[in-house]
Amino acid sequence: MISLKPLTRRIVYVSTFEIIAIAASTLLLSLLSGGPAHDSLPVAAAVSAIAVAWNYIFNTLFEAWERRTQRTSRSLILRSVHAICFEGGLFLFTLPLYMAWYHVGPWEAIKMEAALLLFFLFYTFIFTLVFDTIFTLPGQKKQEAAATPADNTEGLPTEALR
Repeated sequence: MISLKPLTRRIVYVSTFEIIAIAASTLLLSLLSGGPAHDSLPVAAAVSAIAVAWNYIFNTLFEAWERRTQRTSRSLILRSVHAICFEGGLFLFTLPLYMAWYHVGPWEAIKMEAALLLFFLFYTFIFTLVFDTIFTLPGQKKQEAAATPADNTEGLPTEALR
């Protein structure tokens, strides 16, 4: 696994995630709106900009919570909560954009957003799972090293190793 500093990790995560997201969003929005893909590219890029800001804020707060609670891995339940909370916030931020761009009412925008939300809920979950497999969580290497006793210290309490 590759270890990155927290800020570098967030930048790599967001950049990679959004490049894939813009391409997928353009195609999905084109299908949902019935228009050509080039008409959906600007809104996909705008949503990406909103998502980048939200992603940075959300994941900064989420990882701070993980550090405070001394988590070094993410369970299936925690990954699900992470994806649902992230997508729920993004839903609230982007709904007005869909209404304005596609000249639709709230109900049509909600249906469009719901379709995208379902796709991105799974995409976020899978992307983050793969990302965390490749890139260690911040602090994971330090804790793994601390958990491995030196050859002559086996059986000593942690306090004796300091």
